[in-house]
Amino acid sequence: MMEPTPSPIPVNRPLPPTTHYSWQSVRPLPRQLYITDADDADAALSTFKGPCGIDIEWKPNFLKGQPENPIALLQLANSDTILLLHLCHMRQFPKIPKNLQTLLEDPARVKAGVGIQGDAKKLYKDCGVDIRNCVDISLLAKSVDNARWKGKYSNPIGLARLIAAYEDRFLPKGKITRSNWENPLNSEQQECASNDGHAGYTLYARLQLMIHAMDDPPDPKCYTFDAVRGRLCEPSGMTWAPFNPDYDPGPPPPPRLVPASESSSSHTVTSSRSRRRPLAPEPVSNSSVKSLLTASDQAGGDQASSVQRKRDRTRSRRIT
Repeated sequence: MMEPTPSPIPVNRPLPPTTHYSWQSVRPLPRQLYITDADDADAALSTFKGPCGIDIEWKPNFLKGQPENPIALLQLANSDTILLLHLCHMRQFPKIPKNLQTLLEDPARVKAGVGIQGDAKKLYKDCGVDIRNCVDISLLAKSVDNARWKGKYSNPIGLARLIAAYEDRFLPKGKITRSNWENPLNSEQQECASNDGHAGYTLYARLQLMIHAMDDPPDPKCYTFDAVRGRLCEPSGMTWAPFNPDYDPGPPPPPRLVPASESSSSHTVTSSRSRRRPLAPEPVSNSSVKSLLTASDQAGGDQASSVQRKRDRTRSRRIT
């Protein structure tokens, strides 16, 4: 007896991951610090090294028309540390800790995040701080792994989708993301915030490995920018915008299918303009007109001669 053949799984549609992403599953285990005091923040940041993932949270506003609430929490993560800096609980807020400002403005330190363009603008709006050497992870993924990602270059890819693609993990996003981030953080909020910050660092590190394996890596300007006074710019000061000349957005959309009501057995209408405005006849030269008239006259003369001959033959028969 033949065994039944299992149904094939489409290659282009892999099953979604079922294992949750958690910073606590990383080995060696990073240390997590939840900080509400500026001096403690400066002390922790004094030993915080290397590129980092960055994210921010603020209290959502559920009433239409009200202004957006200021930043409440800033998360930073590197290979061994996750910092949850509860800025709104620090006495100097909206002024931020000195070492945090130094890190954000340091052009030699990478700050990588998903949606970092908006976060950088909000940090300046709420705290008056610039951020340099910002890496947009969504643009980085499109530049490094163009075969996987298609569509308009500037269209963002969500953090959860990127984690599913590169880590085969499910990043849970639920009501906790819309909770009040100004209150002291409970364990669920700390877990969610830590995962978001650490996921940004993990993706940056993963994509950097892919860049090092490329023969012709993309120009960092395609996904890296500075945010100075809320304006996105290149290190030279020129305005920056998402652009990659080598990025392939994919094939154009297929042509529109013509409905049966717009087609017939002998002719298919492909343009509404052709229905409203019939094609003009081809112009005819004067010599062509003269030739046509001459041919018509000759045809008419030949036809008249033939009729006259028939009449003559009929008359001759009657006489005989």
